[in-house]
Amino acid sequence: MKAPKATKPPKVLISVDMEGVSGIVHTSETNPDRYDYERGRALMTAEANAVVAGVLDAEPAADVLVADAHGPFRNLLPEQMDRRARLVRGKPRSLGMVAGLDEHTDAVLLVGYHARAGAGPGVIAHTMSGDILDVRVAGRSLGEIGLNGALAGHFGVPVVMLSGDDVACAEFEELVPSAVGVAVKEAIAGSAAVTLHPEEARKRLRAAAAEAVGRRAHVPPLVLDGPVAVEVDLLSPFSVDLALLVPGVSRAAGGRTVAFTAADFAEAHRLLLLLVQLASVKPG
Repeated sequence: MKAPKATKPPKVLISVDMEGVSGIVHTSETNPDRYDYERGRALMTAEANAVVAGVLDAEPAADVLVADAHGPFRNLLPEQMDRRARLVRGKPRSLGMVAGLDEHTDAVLLVGYHARAGAGPGVIAHTMSGDILDVRVAGRSLGEIGLNGALAGHFGVPVVMLSGDDVACAEFEELVPSAVGVAVKEAIAGSAAVTLHPEEARKRLRAAAAEAVGRRAHVPPLVLDGPVAVEVDLLSPFSVDLALLVPGVSRAAGGRTVAFTAADFAEAHRLLLLLVQLASVKPG
């Protein structure tokens, strides 16, 4: 009798941002130059570890990658990370917040994420940077949740869980209603929230991660088929002028908007990353 074929352990990517972590409500806790940053990154690392533990509760043999996905991508404390996971750290990198993703990935979990720019009263809500006012794909406004979800979808990979404030969770539910959302705080304003105790948040995150990975086959990828039409509203007219130097980018209606069409979402995402970098350049 032929032995049954062994099942390959799943590959799981955990992308960890900072603004949606329990207890964090202000940029003084997320900016490396500010006084409360060290506490913020410790909270971020602890939530990442809770999710790693949950994934491995469900799939003990899983290959777990954790992508540091905030600011400089050098926030998670490597020496305090769960040693069963590998850490993706530093920038620039072509897949941005979901570096480590590929067609062999079985599930993505987004941890500590925030709502898109203009989605009040989301805590520290923004889209990619403070220089970007909005990103629309096929006319639909998408923040980092939708953009990274669609990039995962390009590779055929579902985003099975998201954590953040209640505004971020509602945004996620609209995009992937069958996935698991974990609200670790209730937004009151852009810099205010009612937040769970960090230890309670980690307990819920661990349980939710195990549940989400266990039911990954029931969550469809977020697929945005090409060609992909994108519009970007930029804060500065100078940023618009720089963006127009990029082949394929044109001025759209209004003085702050540029547009381009990409063959697929991966190409669109790379161009968005470039526009974000150009938007950080200030007139000299």
